[in-house]
Amino acid sequence: MTRVLLIIVCLIVGACSPSTNKSSSQAKNTKERPAWLSAKPVQSGYYIGIGHSVKDGLNNYIQTAKKSALEDLVSEVKVNIASTSVLSQIDINKEFQERYEQIIQTTIADEIEEFEQVEAWEDERNYWVYYRLSKQRYKEIKEEKKRNAVSLGLDFFTKAKQSERNSEPVTALGFYYQGFRAIEKYLDEPIRLEFEGKEILLTNEIIASMQLLLDQIELAVQPKEVVLNRRLAQNELSVIAQASFKGAQKTINDLPLQAYFEKGAGDVFPSYKTDMQGTAKILLTKISSRDLEQTVAVKVDMMSFAGNATSDIYPLIAGKMVVPKASILLKVQRPLVYISSSEKSFGLEKSNQQLANRIKNYLANTGFEFTDDKNKAELYMDVRADSEKGAVSGSIYITYVTAVIRVASSRDNKEIYTTTLDRVKGFSLDFERSSQEAYNKSLETLEKEKLPELLNAILQ
Repeated sequence: MTRVLLIIVCLIVGACSPSTNKSSSQAKNTKERPAWLSAKPVQSGYYIGIGHSVKDGLNNYIQTAKKSALEDLVSEVKVNIASTSVLSQIDINKEFQERYEQIIQTTIADEIEEFEQVEAWEDERNYWVYYRLSKQRYKEIKEEKKRNAVSLGLDFFTKAKQSERNSEPVTALGFYYQGFRAIEKYLDEPIRLEFEGKEILLTNEIIASMQLLLDQIELAVQPKEVVLNRRLAQNELSVIAQASFKGAQKTINDLPLQAYFEKGAGDVFPSYKTDMQGTAKILLTKISSRDLEQTVAVKVDMMSFAGNATSDIYPLIAGKMVVPKASILLKVQRPLVYISSSEKSFGLEKSNQQLANRIKNYLANTGFEFTDDKNKAELYMDVRADSEKGAVSGSIYITYVTAVIRVASSRDNKEIYTTTLDRVKGFSLDFERSSQEAYNKSLETLEKEKLPELLNAILQ
């Protein structure tokens, strides 16, 4: 019996010992936290990027960490502006050099190639990844892309010069733009090459050639000054812009133009192309500013040469160029308005014409004038309103206001705008006060909804 008990005890002890050994083995194999988490590695031949993400259960933490590592790696690739580059020449006050560097950093992130993942490490809550990129390989890839870009840019530059010699300025500007687009990522460095027997800096030459060509173009508008009523429907407005070569009788067709309010405000159709006679009719559809003198400018639209091709860099350069421009002076006459009104409370004329006064103040603040002589007015406005008694519920008295507002041309009584405030409800402790409350609510509706649409209808 004693021997049986001894055997049982030995079996129990033997069964327990493997579990203890397994735990010891797991502790020995636990991977230690890598040194690159504490201090970013420094390797002279590589750009380094370390990325991190928290395992919160809501994101793809591996992809987030990889994106973070790539952004960190790209931040080490610096953009150095050469003193002979086009940026140094035209950006004297460094107005957009910083913006250019930001754009280039973004494109580096989109186009960077052949980086490698060195290691990844994680714990229960975090995930880290370690990237690196060979500086030499990055330089080789960049130089290859630059060679291809320069070859394409030179081809477009050559075509632009030929078009310019053929007196095709619009085609030439289009080719210059495409040449610029090919090499826009290399504005920070000089691109030296030989063209027609002389050495040029390609980026500098493209931009200078565009500016020289623009300097030969002249824009004129006819008439230069227009006296018009703010209500454009009352005007026969016709402004013609014409493009031609300076000092020559030759006009320029298909030239893209842009029109905009330089002073004042309103709606003007923005985009045009000159016809075979080099002209374009400028379409002004609304004047929204109350200024008595306003200016509409017409200029060559440099952004149209980009077409649908998106570029964040080209607008920076185009904005520095001096483009042909002409201006139209608008001498704006304020419309004269005659107002008649009848505002009643339960059929009796009110002493205060609330609705009419609110309309008058609104129109005065938006550039209209008023007259007591109906024969002198160009707009006739009629306001009719009355309140009616409603139900009585306990101590609450209900009243309704109905108002009709009509605007017409004084010349022919042609209706321009009509609206109704239909049974706007007010309530108070007696009919008199509830009528006033209904008028107050009518003013709110008038202010928020009716007056803006009334103004818009008048100015069409």
